[in-house]
Amino acid sequence: MRFNVEEWRDRSRSDFEGAWHAGPEVLTPPGSAGRYPRLAYPRARRHPVFETIQRLREAYLSIGFSEYAVPIIVDEAEVYRQFGPEAMAVLDRVFYLGGLPRPNVGIARERLDRINAILGKEMDATTEEGLRETLHGYKKGSVDGDELAHVLAEVLGTDDGVVVRVLDEVFPEFRELAPESSRSTLRSHMTSGWFMTLGAVWDRSPLPLRLFSVDRCFRREQEEGPTRLMTYHSASCVVAGEDVTNEEGKAVAAALLSAFGFDDFRFQPDEKRSKYYMPGSQTEVYARHPVHGWVEVATFGLYSPSALAEYGVGIPVMNLGLGVERLAMVLFQADDVRAMVFPQFFPQPLSDGALAAAIGLREEPATVEGRRLAIAVAAVAAEHGDAPGPCSFPAWEGSLSGRHVRVVVEEPEANSKLLGPACLNEVFVLDGSVLGVPDTEKFREVRKNGVPTGIRYLDAVAALAAARIEEAARCGEGTTVQVKMAKLPSDINLRVAEHAMRSVTDRKKKVDVRGPVFMTVRSEIAGPE
Repeated sequence: MRFNVEEWRDRSRSDFEGAWHAGPEVLTPPGSAGRYPRLAYPRARRHPVFETIQRLREAYLSIGFSEYAVPIIVDEAEVYRQFGPEAMAVLDRVFYLGGLPRPNVGIARERLDRINAILGKEMDATTEEGLRETLHGYKKGSVDGDELAHVLAEVLGTDDGVVVRVLDEVFPEFRELAPESSRSTLRSHMTSGWFMTLGAVWDRSPLPLRLFSVDRCFRREQEEGPTRLMTYHSASCVVAGEDVTNEEGKAVAAALLSAFGFDDFRFQPDEKRSKYYMPGSQTEVYARHPVHGWVEVATFGLYSPSALAEYGVGIPVMNLGLGVERLAMVLFQADDVRAMVFPQFFPQPLSDGALAAAIGLREEPATVEGRRLAIAVAAVAAEHGDAPGPCSFPAWEGSLSGRHVRVVVEEPEANSKLLGPACLNEVFVLDGSVLGVPDTEKFREVRKNGVPTGIRYLDAVAALAAARIEEAARCGEGTTVQVKMAKLPSDINLRVAEHAMRSVTDRKKKVDVRGPVFMTVRSEIAGPE
């Protein structure tokens, strides 16, 4: 089957909106419509946060902002420069970076003897000196930690696995190491990086400056919850120039949010009053969305001249910060940021459509003639399904693997019909359960409200028979394929994908395809072609 790449790409793009929260979905490739064969391919999905980030980047670029990367690792001294006496309260919510110290390892005679015992040989004086120099080099930083085992293996003339044992058994200092904190922090907000950036570029670039960055921030929350995580993304910008006022913040907020469908805006003073903003300039942005109503989405203000002076910046600067996850929650109608950002840890049940798409055939014919054979068997069996046994009906005759093959659908026993009562059952998915049901009044609700898989028991068994007949023909043999009572999906050649079965069992739903099928297909080799 040939796929039209452009058609496939366009279809994937158009189907994206709203798909992220519906569980794994499928697309049927162009040109594969029809009951048989049935193919399904997984749809690629974008993460809602990164989709929102990309749209914000495009919006910023479209209104003339240049993209910058601002520092993530910030020394605590920078926080003191920005917040002054309030810095200690601010630092309470940041993560300090730590690391393991490098131990000063001594090598006494007793340790050398234990190493010799592990190596199974005696180290000479040169090797002992090389061992001491390597451990000393590790302490001083000339040997990296991830290279230590490899360098020691070369010095001792052994492999890395033996060296790991030596370090574990002979040098307990490595096991007992505890991390020590540095004075470096992970930024808790983008402002710390903007002050450093502005100090470096404001008097070396034409004004006004219009800079933006969409990146991670880290905040040591007491605990994560439905509306907060310890790491989040901020879509932040600065506008720096001689005539910059707070009106810049209103204009930028309106331009950005209009790209997401927000059509009205409200600005009100922010009571938090961060010290790095000028008094009275810190402003909350509320935007009205046609679906979600009024939502707080951003904050802006003018940086304090005293804070800017710490970095030698002598012009007014407007800063706007927008929480990406908060915006994404509004756009994708999520009520828990944890489940939106990390859906793998909050699995959602598959939709009935996704379950139906995950049901297919275990065995299928591999050749075009084999597929024609399966279709012919299903058609003849359906036409004569009520014929009393014993009976036999020619279904197909043709070439398979260079041999002339005849195929019949038969019922060898008396007092039985050609097909059992369940043979025309069709597989549906309703409310998370997989059900094989006939077209009767009793199951009218299932057939009306359930999602059809497009697979009848008859079609599945016909495909199984065609696949087995193909295989027998390659060996120059005829064969008989018979399906009696169906209890499990495999009895009628059905395969329920593992992820779909997990969804069924997690929700305590059921797979019920039981029923009397009683269908027999026989092939015989009539001779070579």
